[in-house]
Amino acid sequence: MTTPISKPINNTAWYDNLRVIATIGVIFIHVSSDYVPSSGTISDYTFWIGNIFDSFSRFSVPIFVMLSGALLLPKNELLDIYLKKRIVRLIFPFLFWSCLYIIYSFAYGDNADLKLSVTETLRIVLISLRDGSSLHFWYIYMIFGLYLFVPIIGKWIRNSKPTEIRYFLFIWLFTLIFNLPYVENLKPDVDLSYFSGFLGYLILGYYLTVIVKNDNQLKTNRLAIILMSVGIIITVLGTYLDHYFSNQYSSIFYEPLSPNIFLYATGLFLYFKNKDIRLPILGRIRTLICRYSYGIFLGHVLILNLLDNFNIRWNFINPIIGIPFTSLLCLIITLSIVGAINKIPFGKYISG
Repeated sequence: MTTPISKPINNTAWYDNLRVIATIGVIFIHVSSDYVPSSGTISDYTFWIGNIFDSFSRFSVPIFVMLSGALLLPKNELLDIYLKKRIVRLIFPFLFWSCLYIIYSFAYGDNADLKLSVTETLRIVLISLRDGSSLHFWYIYMIFGLYLFVPIIGKWIRNSKPTEIRYFLFIWLFTLIFNLPYVENLKPDVDLSYFSGFLGYLILGYYLTVIVKNDNQLKTNRLAIILMSVGIIITVLGTYLDHYFSNQYSSIFYEPLSPNIFLYATGLFLYFKNKDIRLPILGRIRTLICRYSYGIFLGHVLILNLLDNFNIRWNFINPIIGIPFTSLLCLIITLSIVGAINKIPFGKYISG
């Protein structure tokens, strides 16, 4: 058994920077992606604006998972302590916000006009909790599964050689490539499911943080910019060309487990790694967003739904203004609500 290769760095300000931009990026995704249902009837200009904003925001989910790997996998915690600190902290805010989404669905959403018995209402509530009371909650179910696996995979990765970790990441990258259209038909009949999914981003976050050294910052920056640029260009152009030739929308280039998003997220992670980028005016805002990032993630879609009732959405004005305005307004409102909940008795346990 080998000893861990390296220890995680002490400077964690860059973690906070990445968490903040990923939190904001998720909101931009859910605002800009609303152009999709209208993509067959909107102008090319509007399509391009929505596509560009959406593409530039798609790093968010991979970055969140990579940060979890960077922060959790290096730690050697007792199982009961880990479960109490991570799993319990994940569940209660999730259940609180799930209930709010369910209440909203009965008041204003899909279930608003239905006349339901108590049994039918209870069935809908249980199904909503099982499948997710909001579409973006797929992430919570996914990250919950990864968190359950962290105590197991953590022991392996802390005692592995860099070559062994690269071995896993290399095969995982192949699973991403085989997700591409046409390429998937070339996939050999070998079960690579053990190397697939978001587990790769979890391990990649650890690898880039603990194993990869920033000995040459200029070289690292250049590599990071190349990876980001290639990833963004493929995402933007790929989505447009796929829509143009098939005359229908496809999200294949937006998927977190697509090779282009892998390049984009990896480049962004490398660029921010070990950089303590401080803007004094925005320092307090960064601290607040970072502190309440989980609650913002959980609650922002509910706020977007409420804003939509007032016709405040991506296209209420020119989308080049409407998308950032709606996104930032949603951020401000959600942050204020989560912060207020946090200040009430026991609110910190449910606000996120």
